[in-house]
Amino acid sequence: MLLMKKYKQLTSEQRYAIYLGLENGDTQRTIASLIGVSPSAVSRELQRNKDK
Repeated sequence: MLLMKKYKQLTSEQRYAIYLGLENGDTQRTIASLIGVSPSAVSRELQRNKDK
């Protein structure tokens, strides 16, 4: 039996940490490791909210 991975949405705290990391000049990879998500999750979040 193959187990499916459960995906979670980013919390508001994680989104704020991404914003702060960018303001500090951190890379997406660094931000991802600090908040415990994959670099692609950070990238997707930034793409979704780049116009806001």
